[in-house]
Amino acid sequence: YPSARPVSSVRTAASQSPDRAKQKTRAVKVGLRSGSFGIGMQYALEAADKLAEDGISAEVIDLRTLRPIDYDTVLASVMKTNRCVTVEEGWPVASMGNHISATIMQEAFDYLDAPVINCTGKDVPMPYAANLEKLALITTDEVIEAVKQVTYR
Repeated sequence: YPSARPVSSVRTAASQSPDRAKQKTRAVKVGLRSGSFGIGMQYALEAADKLAEDGISAEVIDLRTLRPIDYDTVLASVMKTNRCVTVEEGWPVASMGNHISATIMQEAFDYLDAPVINCTGKDVPMPYAANLEKLALITTDEVIEAVKQVTYR
C-alpha cells in the first residue's frame, strides 16, 4: 500500500489502475479493514473519519466491482489489519458481506483477531415511508459500534 494519507484526499495506485476489477483502497493507517460498495461507502468513510478522532485508524476498501472481486486485495488487507467489518445497505440474508466473510474465514482465518462483523440494513421489508426507511437502513453510528466491537473498545 502507498503511504497513509487522510481519507478525504486519498488516490492510491489501486484507485488509478485501469483494471476496474481491482479494489479502490482508501487508507488511513493499519488498525481495521472495512469493505463496502455503492452507497455503503458513504457510511464506511464517515465512520472512518469519526473513528480517527477517537484514535482508531481504519483502512476502507471500495469494492468497485462485485463480480469479479479482487480477493487478493481484501485478503491482504485482512492479513495486515487482522480485523474486518463489511458495510452494505442490503438485507443481511444472502448478502455480499456474508460471501466476503466466508471467503475471509476460509482463506485468512488464522490472521483474524476478532470475528468479522457484517453491517447491513435491517431484515425487514423496505418501507415506503421516509421516516421508516431511515430506520431500516444502516447508519454511520452502527458502523462505528461494529468497529468498536472488533477492536474491543
